[in-house]
Amino acid sequence: MKKWIEAARLRTLPLALSSILMGCFLAAAHHQFSWTVAILAVVTTVCLQVLSNFANDYGDAVNGKDTEARQGPQRAVQSGAISASSMRNAVILFSVVSLVSGIGLLYEALKDATWQSFLAFLGLGILAIIAAITYTAGKRPYGYEGLGDLSVLIFFGWVGVLGVYYLHTKTFDPTLLLPATSCGLFAVGVLNINNIRDIESDTLTGKRSVPVRIGRDNAIVYHWILLTVGMLASIAYLLLTEWTWSQWVFVLSFPLFVRNGLAVSRLTNPRELDPYLKQMALSTLLFVLLFGIGFWAG
Repeated sequence: MKKWIEAARLRTLPLALSSILMGCFLAAAHHQFSWTVAILAVVTTVCLQVLSNFANDYGDAVNGKDTEARQGPQRAVQSGAISASSMRNAVILFSVVSLVSGIGLLYEALKDATWQSFLAFLGLGILAIIAAITYTAGKRPYGYEGLGDLSVLIFFGWVGVLGVYYLHTKTFDPTLLLPATSCGLFAVGVLNINNIRDIESDTLTGKRSVPVRIGRDNAIVYHWILLTVGMLASIAYLLLTEWTWSQWVFVLSFPLFVRNGLAVSRLTNPRELDPYLKQMALSTLLFVLLFGIGFWAG
């Protein structure tokens, strides 16, 4: 069981749940919140994140991207702790579990909505499952072509926040793209740190992540852009609303993002970057909690 828990990479869950919590907080601030929808959304997201981690472990191993040169934690399939066939079966299992959980979520949230809405969200759910698997698995993994950043922005930002908000409220507010973009860009920041850390091994194995494509120095500039635009987007959303002073509490998380950017800029040893993956993920979660609590209280 221990090896499967390690392969599930539970430390990635706070980041995956950030956009879901943001959507829930915003729905609660508009007095349209359902605990059942929230819990089912969390369960579905956890299943999708574990699916993504298993598929990533499997795909990198079978495609020869996990080598001794890689700086991050040792992967289960590459190390031999879990066989490739067992991991493939786990990917299939969690694909089914994610689909069943997602259908349960949609049934509960959209039972009074049109069938077009149900089918649209079902399509998004299936697309999320496909995206989780094909990031590093399959014949042409899009993660090896530097497209992972866009996928993270879409699913960890826009789809997560706007989708969960809609499931609670049955409405779409275009201004919510701003806090959704903040969540998405901060999540991309976590991926960018990971890719900066692995830039040498990715170059050797032909994985063309954004840092490999643009170089380390430009990847650091890119990281600062992600952090800065993410912070500014949340401020812009607040300024567009009828805000109260309590809603500004989320800016207390901003020094943590600045600290992260300084560390990424300063550290040259890839292994020293590893703690800042966790720091960035937890900073994102804190940002969401402060943002949500401030808006709910306001």
